[in-house]
Amino acid sequence: MTTQQIIKKLYSLANPKNVEGMARFGINSKNTLGISVAVLRKIAKEIGKNHELALELWKTGIHEARMLAAHIDDWRLVTKKQMNDWVKDFDSWDICDNACLHLFDRTPWAYEKAKGWSSRGEEFVKRAGFALMAVLAVHDKKRSDNDFIKFFSLIKKGATDERNFVKKAVNWALRQIGKRNAALRKRAIKLAEEILKIESPSARWIARDALRELK
Repeated sequence: MTTQQIIKKLYSLANPKNVEGMARFGINSKNTLGISVAVLRKIAKEIGKNHELALELWKTGIHEARMLAAHIDDWRLVTKKQMNDWVKDFDSWDICDNACLHLFDRTPWAYEKAKGWSSRGEEFVKRAGFALMAVLAVHDKKRSDNDFIKFFSLIKKGATDERNFVKKAVNWALRQIGKRNAALRKRAIKLAEEILKIESPSARWIARDALRELK
């Protein structure tokens, strides 16, 4: 399939009513066609892995095209520059999480970007940093506990960010690291108890929610 053929197919599947529903869940409705994730996954399987096509789809700025791009890209060909370029374009939590979950976490620079992005000011760049931490905790089975403990200071610092999409990602990272194994669960609970003492509504919410699940 060419970029033009894919875009034509996406527009043929557009559903304005779904766009309204997506907006209620905090998904940016700009350049959004309202196509379900299940349908996009099916299209991605039909296309197969194609790095150049992924880059072209991303450049269209269409929400669903960018969702597809993360699914069909080949992580072995993804560069640091591409990751930095794409993360600057994140304008919705689902675009952010989709790229982290299906592409960025497999790259050699995933841990580096998790650390760097989590300290940035832009809402969805910062979310991407913590989303990567959460996804890596689930997917990277061979990594040592110490590599995840290194994220703790960033999680504690990020816990005071009151922005909804950031605080939820901080909470996600804390919970997933804690669920990785018994040793990390113990450490994550201790960290959550420290965060609970911070004078911040966001920090208290993050800590209480994490403690409820980890305990």
